[in-house]
Amino acid sequence: MELHTGTTDTSPEALAVQLECLRRMSPHERLEKVFAWSAGLREMAFAAIRRRHPEFDEVEVRLQFIGLTYGRELADNVRRHQMSTSVEIER
Repeated sequence: MELHTGTTDTSPEALAVQLECLRRMSPHERLEKVFAWSAGLREMAFAAIRRRHPEFDEVEVRLQFIGLTYGRELADNVRRHQMSTSVEIER
């Protein structure tokens, strides 16, 4: 069976070892691994946005991430909600 990684930097031998390690994990361990990978990828995306837009504060970094990941409409809705909430808090 030929394994395809979807990338060019992982050899078939290395992929086979990775898959065997994953197969030996319990479902709980695999789920923890997925959550850790997901968090790591999000942090890399935030870091890339910060590099491209050093003028952004953390709220704007997260809004940019939402826009890139889930669409501009959702990011705009979140922004409007945050603005309406902060105005209500100030009253």
